Amino acid sequence: MTAIETKGLSKTYKATRAVEDLNLTIENGELFALLGVNGAGKTTTIKMLSCLIKPSSGDATLMGNSVVTSPLKVKEIINVSPQETAVAPNLFVRENLELMCGIYGYDSKTAREKTDKTIKDFSLSEIEKSRARILSGGWQRRLSIAMAIITEPEILFLDEPTLGLDVLARRELWRIIEKMKGKITIVLTTHYLEEAKALADRIAIMSRGKLVAVGTAGELKTLANADNFEDAFVALCGGEKTYENGSSSVYMRE
Repeated sequence: MTAIETKGLSKTYKATRAVEDLNLTIENGELFALLGVNGAGKTTTIKMLSCLIKPSSGDATLMGNSVVTSPLKVKEIINVSPQETAVAPNLFVRENLELMCGIYGYDSKTAREKTDKTIKDFSLSEIEKSRARILSGGWQRRLSIAMAIITEPEILFLDEPTLGLDVLARRELWRIIEKMKGKITIVLTTHYLEEAKALADRIAIMSRGKLVAVGTAGELKTLANADNFEDAFVALCGGEKTYENGSSSVYMRE
């Protein structure tokens, strides 16, 4: 089943084409990575798919709901962990989670039960009585993702989830994300090559607002005739070619 499909999705800011003619299909339960350097259009794409901004042209459907004509229905089935850590700094960790439950209309008993389960699933027990503002960057990111997942979305967007974290904190978040694979559809943006390779079922490479390649890490290496994924990324961002392999397609444009 298709979870997300975009057709000609584009966003223009004055004279700047942030995203141009994006055509993607993401399957239900897939962990799909949008990979690219800063300014490639990854975050703009996430904002359009999560109805935070309107496309300039084109459309996207999430579980059959259009971001253009049915944004409220889209918002009911998604959640987002944004690039900027989204926690209430003066609230305790437990209170942050219960706050999210309240926003989504859960009664107090259900909110407590869901909070208890999330604290266990995300290994937050040692910090649950700490205020969010005193947490390290790694703990804040983990809490932010927990707040997004506690509402049980069908589709979860993770925008640069490990940005600015040290290696140990990054690997711990990878472990958390890997545990969610297959349970819900996850769209992850990153500019860390090793992160996309380690976590994603498929990877879309974006450059200057355009989709230049889609496939598994192995398919992208084969396409680029590269020995490693870093060389493949550099090669795929620099030419013009079309590649098809089974269900995967790679498009390259100047």
